[in-house]
Parts: sequence; structure tokens; C-alpha cells
Amino acid sequence: MKRNKEIHKGFKANSAFFDDIIDNFDTKGEDFGNQERNSLKLFQLKGKTVNVKSFRIPNIVNQIAYRFFRKSKAQRSYKYANKLKELHIGTPQPIAYYEYKTLFLFKKSYYISEHLDCDLTYRELTTDFNYPDHENILRAFTRFTFDLHEKGIHFLDHSPGNTLIKKTDVGYDFFLVDLNRMEFKLLDFETRIKNFSKLTIHKSMIEVMSDEYAKSTGEDYNRIFNLMWKETEAFQNKYHRKRRLKKRLKFWKR
Repeated sequence: MKRNKEIHKGFKANSAFFDDIIDNFDTKGEDFGNQERNSLKLFQLKGKTVNVKSFRIPNIVNQIAYRFFRKSKAQRSYKYANKLKELHIGTPQPIAYYEYKTLFLFKKSYYISEHLDCDLTYRELTTDFNYPDHENILRAFTRFTFDLHEKGIHFLDHSPGNTLIKKTDVGYDFFLVDLNRMEFKLLDFETRIKNFSKLTIHKSMIEVMSDEYAKSTGEDYNRIFNLMWKETEAFQNKYHRKRRLKKRLKFWKR
């Protein structure tokens, strides 16, 4: 099996360490978090914590696609993280990616980054409305999203668990994770507002984000709110339809 890798220039001196943790990923490291499809582990390197995401082997169609036609999730995560850094957008420091391929098929891949301890994620804002400084954090997050859009960043997985939030002396810093689905292009108004659709089901949060986005853009609040709420409802309907279909399929497979 052929191995392909790229290590950030600042970490090339530790190449042997990264080779070892990838080669022994199943038996070393500390499990971190719950991942339905992939695995996350933490490793220690000279006083730093390193986060390794192991992507599961894709289905046979994607094994062919990733082998010949598409960049792997690990490679895209690494590439996009470096791009975000260039654009001064927060994300954990990218370190490396590894890929394993046969002659005709793509197999495992891994993305390595520095581990970032955060105070909360956007998800906490959706479950605890009494979280200290809740509205100010939500407004700061909206301004952060506006900055993404202004820099031509379309984060396709802009969802509750994928923005880490750290408190600072002057406010809040935001860091994107789970980066393998992203586009870099000029964003029109509809695309920008639709980008909020996966974040919350709560109308009160949509109202606050619409208000702050209107202040940032100069667009009409009602136009923003109506479209953001419409796109949120459309996403929720689609999500629940898919869940019902999966339940039916599981039932018929019994």
C-alpha cells in the first residue's frame, strides 16, 4: 500500500513522530470526543497536544473517486486550514495529512493539527440561553461569519459543533474545525444568508443574527430575517425527512 503525506514546514523535524502515531493509531493515543463516522485521538509532542482525525475508509465508489479524481478529506482539511491561516481566520494550526492508497483504490486518511482547548462551541448557545454574555457572543459570532463571507469563504459545514469559541480579555475568538467541505469564491446575498441555515432552530437566535448581519452589511433586517428563517426551516424539513427515511429503511431491513 502506498503512503502519501505532507507535513507543514514548521513540523518537518518531527516527521518520525508523526509516522509513528499514524502507523500505530489504533493502539496509541487518547480517544477524544464522539465521532459517528471517524475517529479522533490526542497525542503529546514536546508539551503540545496534537489532534489526529482518522477518516474511515470510504465506500467503493468514493475509493475510486478519491484515488483518481478528487482530493481526500484529509488533504482538503490540510489545504483549507492553511488557506484560512493565510486569510487570518481562526482554525487550529494545521500540521500534516497522511493518505494510504492501493494501485486502484483509496483507503485510510488522517489529518493532524494542534489541539485547541476552547471555552465553548456555538452548540452551547443553542442549548443554554442563560449562558453568560449569550447575546454578545452570538453577535460576535455573526460578525465572524460576515468576515468569512467578505473574504470569500463558504464554509459548507457551518453547523453548531464546528466553531470553537475562546474568551479573551477584549471579547471572543472563533476557530473553524471539520474543514473538508469549503469553497473560496465571491458569495452572493442568498448564499451568505443560507450559510446560517444549519446553526439553530430557535427563532430568537435567528432574530439576533439577522439584526447583527444587517448592521454589518447595511442590508434590510426584514429581508435578512425572512430569508434566514425560510432557509432554516427548509434545512430542518430536509433533515427530518432524511431521518424518517433512514428509520423506514432500518425497519424494512429487519
